[in-house]
Amino acid sequence: MALSCVLTDIEGTTSAIAFVKDTLFPFAHDELDAFLDAHWEDPEVAAILAEVRAIALHEEPRSVLRLWMNEDAKVTPLKTLQGLIWRAGYLDGRLKGHLWPDVAPCLRAWSAAGLRLAVYSSGSVAAQKLLFGHSQAGDLTPLFDGFFDTKVGGKREAASYATIAAGLHLPPSEVLFLSDVAEELDAAAQAGLATCQLVRAADGTQLSDRHAQAADFPAVARLFGLPAAG
Repeated sequence: MALSCVLTDIEGTTSAIAFVKDTLFPFAHDELDAFLDAHWEDPEVAAILAEVRAIALHEEPRSVLRLWMNEDAKVTPLKTLQGLIWRAGYLDGRLKGHLWPDVAPCLRAWSAAGLRLAVYSSGSVAAQKLLFGHSQAGDLTPLFDGFFDTKVGGKREAASYATIAAGLHLPPSEVLFLSDVAEELDAAAQAGLATCQLVRAADGTQLSDRHAQAADFPAVARLFGLPAAG
């Protein structure tokens, strides 16, 4: 069956792992106290803190958030808060979303040819839109039909990918999932999606022989018969 949609991960796939680990995470860590001091009464932030308290009973929310940051925990309230902190940095120009140089031209070519594009990342939907909206290649958010985060489920759970395909109103077999993590690709394949592992040399990806492999987005295009960037 022909592909109708490309669903892409971010970290290690469209963007360097180092950008997330060496730029975004430290920025959120350094700005946490100042951001909470300035915005703790905002409804969005108050809801996040309430969710933290519900998860970690009797623990001080800031301490819990710092612990989760240090552990890189895939916890929705943390990811949502990080997204809000990053939004402030993107909006005032302190942050620009990193993309590998091959990514934006291919995304534009695929979109122009009628392929639908979507994102699935452990980072919040808000964080995803900020990265692509304030990227080094400009605002790419108009290219995407959907953004999905851990609210649909974990990235190593097949049900998450079934939910995404249903949300896109597509048969799973028409969706190609791109990621650097083999276990995520395993889950997507279990749900019936086509899969391809991105093997970025700079990121030291652990290779898997269970999925097609590509060094960059043009290689993905060649493997799956997608339009090439002009």
